[in-house]
Amino acid sequence: MHFTKPAWVIHKDSAKTDQTAKRLSIFSVHVHPDGSRIATGGLDAKIRIWSTKPILNPVSELSNKPPKSLCTLTMHTGPVLTVRWAHSGRWLASGSDDEIVMIWDLDPNSRGKVWGSDEVNIEGWKPLKRLPGHESDVTDVAWSPGDRYLASVGLDSQVLVWCGYTLERLRKLDQHQGFVKGVCWDPVGEFLATQSDDRSVKIWRTTDWTLEAEVKKPFEDSPGSTFFRRLSWSPDGAHITASNATNNKGFVFIAAVITRNTWTSEISLVGHENTVEVAAYNPHIFLRNSGAPVATSNICSVVALGADDRSVSVWQTKSARPLIVAKEVFERQIMDLSWSWDGLTLYAASSDGTLGVFNFDPEELEGIAPHSVQEQYLKKFGFVPPPVPEGYSHVPTQKTSASSQASQTTGFGNVNGSTGERINMLVAKRSNKKRANLNTQPRSVSAGFASAPAPGSSISISTNGAPLSKRSQLFPIQETMQPQSISTPNPSYQTSFPNPTEQPFDSRDNWSRHSDSKMDLDVPINALDTPMSPGGKRKSSSATDGDEARPTKARTLGGDRPRDFIPVKEIGGVIPVGMWSSAGQSSAAVLPVPPLLTSLTAEVEGCDDIFEGRNAEDDGPTEVLFVSGKQTQWLDYLPSPALAVKATSSFCAVAMRDGSVNVYSPTGRRLMPTLSLGSPCSSMDGNKNCLMVITCSGQLYSWNIKKQCAFFPPISIHSILSSPNHTLTSSSVRANGSPIVHCSNGVVYSYDASLSSWIKLSERWWAEGSDAWQGRQRSNTASASRGIMSFVEGSINGTPDEAAPEKPRPQWWSTAMTLGHLETKMHSTRLLESPQEYKQALLVYAKKLADEGFRAKAEELIKELFGPVYWRPGREDAWSPLVAGVQKRDLLKDVLSIFARSKTLTKLALDWQDTLKKACNDDS
Repeated sequence: MHFTKPAWVIHKDSAKTDQTAKRLSIFSVHVHPDGSRIATGGLDAKIRIWSTKPILNPVSELSNKPPKSLCTLTMHTGPVLTVRWAHSGRWLASGSDDEIVMIWDLDPNSRGKVWGSDEVNIEGWKPLKRLPGHESDVTDVAWSPGDRYLASVGLDSQVLVWCGYTLERLRKLDQHQGFVKGVCWDPVGEFLATQSDDRSVKIWRTTDWTLEAEVKKPFEDSPGSTFFRRLSWSPDGAHITASNATNNKGFVFIAAVITRNTWTSEISLVGHENTVEVAAYNPHIFLRNSGAPVATSNICSVVALGADDRSVSVWQTKSARPLIVAKEVFERQIMDLSWSWDGLTLYAASSDGTLGVFNFDPEELEGIAPHSVQEQYLKKFGFVPPPVPEGYSHVPTQKTSASSQASQTTGFGNVNGSTGERINMLVAKRSNKKRANLNTQPRSVSAGFASAPAPGSSISISTNGAPLSKRSQLFPIQETMQPQSISTPNPSYQTSFPNPTEQPFDSRDNWSRHSDSKMDLDVPINALDTPMSPGGKRKSSSATDGDEARPTKARTLGGDRPRDFIPVKEIGGVIPVGMWSSAGQSSAAVLPVPPLLTSLTAEVEGCDDIFEGRNAEDDGPTEVLFVSGKQTQWLDYLPSPALAVKATSSFCAVAMRDGSVNVYSPTGRRLMPTLSLGSPCSSMDGNKNCLMVITCSGQLYSWNIKKQCAFFPPISIHSILSSPNHTLTSSSVRANGSPIVHCSNGVVYSYDASLSSWIKLSERWWAEGSDAWQGRQRSNTASASRGIMSFVEGSINGTPDEAAPEKPRPQWWSTAMTLGHLETKMHSTRLLESPQEYKQALLVYAKKLADEGFRAKAEELIKELFGPVYWRPGREDAWSPLVAGVQKRDLLKDVLSIFARSKTLTKLALDWQDTLKKACNDDS
């Protein structure tokens, strides 16, 4: 299983534009049935749609292909408490504090900038219909199987049932006596279940909407203070798992498993230390024995629970113990859970404003069965769903009858279905305004913008001047079509619903919220050969014969030359290192010059592009090339042989034997003048906008390429090579310009410009006695998959041999070593700007102080994090409220909670908690 928390999935206050804007709570998350998107609803009253590929694929995250944020929907006027995709994938339903249920529909024409914001919508989603009816907050919504119905519940104690096709209200169920905070449908379609603060779960029959059963026993002592009571029905229809249940007179928090037909709860999922807020079943059926036939005795399910104890657990019903328990992965309670349609990814939303993603391997979820097994199994219940309203389908058809086209022009129709419902045709009117389509040919877009259409996808261009709409509509059913063909969820929508990578969109500069707004273009609009409409509005451009004559690919330097491969071998004639020794310094401390090779390559971060340097064996020229695939994008020639190359997403750099360095942009422009360092490069590294070079004479340089300046003056490494036997084993650089230099004596150094000194990040010494030493857990994984300090400590060799006899140590040896190690680690993570590791080290340090009862150290730490009592945000003051990019007072809350649980520091913690609370109230 892999766990990740994408920091860029965020709901924040739009009024604050600074980078430290506070995260707002995320109340709901739901995965689109095709798995390509998730929708989240938050305290900012917005719905945000995100791509899932950058969450699950680090390469996609770095390249921003597809874009991370797809759309922001802003029609709600209160916090969005629930979002749910329809099973067809065509619509999105949302519920809010504003008492409204909103249905959203895909509309490519509404893409562009979000009004009143700097955000840009890659995808367009429009409000299809507002569903008023609730008299208070809407807390949960759910689509029935086949999207036949939509149910919504709220704090008005009501359950409203809507037609999933016409979106008309069919029924109001008002038998609950308290806030209704959860709703789910039976996968068979026979029942609807709701859960309320009246401490009951009610099961309703969908045939006549009367009450089938009421379950109260597991909830008799349940607390009424939870935000939600989200329940879930198992995919085999056999059980409901309900949240916020208790055992032992309310002292044991559980999730209650309710059995179908008997409606009793004999099974409890026990283990959470606080109220269970949400339950969510995996959409797949699981087989206890994969080799046995599908039968009731061979079927089990997987269910996830999220609780107020900030943890998530995943259970398989054939086992008495959970598959996994993820503790303290969030800072506040879990609000919602959602499984992907393939059953392998679980998304968890928390009120701390973060999203957690659990990605399972198929082997970890043993016995997973395809959805076809579930469809076949559910037929044994023999339930026949009600007929679909005449003339409606969630499945697009190839042809539309003339009568339905006529009704679409009016926007509404009046057809009576067999259920006696009043049917309205809910099809958005097509705007007569024509949009200028400036993107008549597919073209590649740089990594800083939205990605181009995926290979194999096509961009449809209309021939009559009007853009082809991809928005979803309610399509009439052909007379020959059987209603049963759409009665069960089927991922056939994947053939018609566009994936994020397939969205045809232009660069940000050409996006416009309004189709008729004036645009500043270098090329006059007349050059697009678009005829004027009679009303004076310009028709959207189409592919014309003149367009075909235009070049399909921009011309680049060396772009017509295919890439050829040359063997890598060493070239003789390397300059002796002694001639580069600085005056007055021993040549023994000088670093070696890299061997001269025929070919040097560096891969660009986040993609497959390659920056290559080539040295000729004869008197031929030295050249550098930027290659994408098999095609050269650009090249340049150098006056001296290349010793090292480095490429990031922001720049490419080459170091030459004459001691000079060239820096290029991704398109081949020189970003800086040629740097002359006086001696050849011994090692070179880059990270985002930072470039570091260590010369063979022992000088270290670190530049900010974007700002074209140095992070600090050149520094000598001779001071850290204290012994002639010590050498540099490796070097790298952080994005903030801090170098990381590994020495053969087991010490890792960095340079702190504010102290004008080298500092020790970590060293082998701490392995002698620190309880917090992680060096024994070394692995060969890249630093990208772990924190930088974990990587640094894991790379240090020489961990003491546990089989060796233990040396006698003084009484306070372990305590002193542990505290010293953790204090050093905090300084190091602050310098390297690793906030998560800083917080982790701080909390372990606080726990150690609490365990030892060191009150003076604890009080000093509290004062350091609290700062001046008189300090308020916005004051000009020497004290900084941030450390490693994190608010000090936010960290102090966690530290005080640790101290409050200790035996010796409780009084100190409680006093400072009161002080901190008063300061926070004054701030607001």
